[in-house]
Amino acid sequence: MAEDVCAVAELLEVLLGRGQEAVPSGPVSPSQLRALLVLERHDGTNLRTLSDVLRSRNSSVSRLCDRLEAMGLVTRAPSPTSRREVELRLSRRGHTVLRELREARAREVAAVLARMKPAAVHALAEGLIAFRDAVEDLEDAEDRPGAGGHSVADSA
Repeated sequence: MAEDVCAVAELLEVLLGRGQEAVPSGPVSPSQLRALLVLERHDGTNLRTLSDVLRSRNSSVSRLCDRLEAMGLVTRAPSPTSRREVELRLSRRGHTVLRELREARAREVAAVLARMKPAAVHALAEGLIAFRDAVEDLEDAEDRPGAGGHSVADSA
């Protein structure tokens, strides 16, 4: 069963990748996309927190943020609470890229769903909702004191 789900997930990755390539503002790499999605959810986060959520070294995330800033997708500003920290935020263009990406991906997915029977679409939606709920339950368990885990959704 897990192998079947992984095979379908691979097809979905290809489908979503086509949507990503169709973004008018230009494509972003998977690691850039993950960072943008985290920053969208955690507006004003610092580099250390972003590194933790992405499960990557500070130096790597710093270079990633340099590229995102050069692309006009992220802004950096001094933290109002600490002179040693910098806040990271999505720029207007960063929000636009995410919106365009979601629209392009939705078009790709809609084209496939349109070829499916309504009952199959309903069953798929129910299954995906149950999968999401199970992921959230797992995250809740990992976030409990002593569990020491990172959120799967935060890893985007």
